[in-house]
Amino acid sequence: MINSQDIKNGVCIRMDGRLYFVIEFLHVKPGKGNTIMRVKFKDVVDGRVLERRFNIGEKLEDVRVERRPYQYLYQEGEDYIFMNNETFEQVPIAHDLITGVDFLKEGFVCDVVSDASTDTILFAELPTKVELAVTYTEPGLKGDTATNTLKPATVETGATVRVPLFINEGEIIRVDTRDGSYCERVR
Repeated sequence: MINSQDIKNGVCIRMDGRLYFVIEFLHVKPGKGNTIMRVKFKDVVDGRVLERRFNIGEKLEDVRVERRPYQYLYQEGEDYIFMNNETFEQVPIAHDLITGVDFLKEGFVCDVVSDASTDTILFAELPTKVELAVTYTEPGLKGDTATNTLKPATVETGATVRVPLFINEGEIIRVDTRDGSYCERVR
């Protein structure tokens, strides 16, 4: 059990039979009344964000989670097969439990978060930024670098990313896996 005043970002809490990660917290001392904690949670399963208030001293059930590096090997049906880098054990993870799955490429190392008490996998998280090669895009015209317009480009994983006009086929770009946005060209 954990006291509500001990809540920090990244703490995992079990409420109403579901698991939530704390993404934001605020210690509020109103002019009149008791101090409260205003907390934003993210549901582990479906990613919904929930906001709750707790009185100071209120007990919550915390969950001990472990982050381990796993390497993505291949896809088998709807599941993605990952290998633990320490024990070489292969584990299937469902499509909807992987954040940024559109940018997942064989050989990528991801953080897999699991519940330490039951050893069940909660979700897998790609690195924030990954480097991918552009496999198809319309050719850019000389002198089209002055404007801020974007064009669609297909990367090697099959995902479509909006890139600046000067990006051509075969170039390697850095993509943000959280929202699928173009970051920069890799030289």
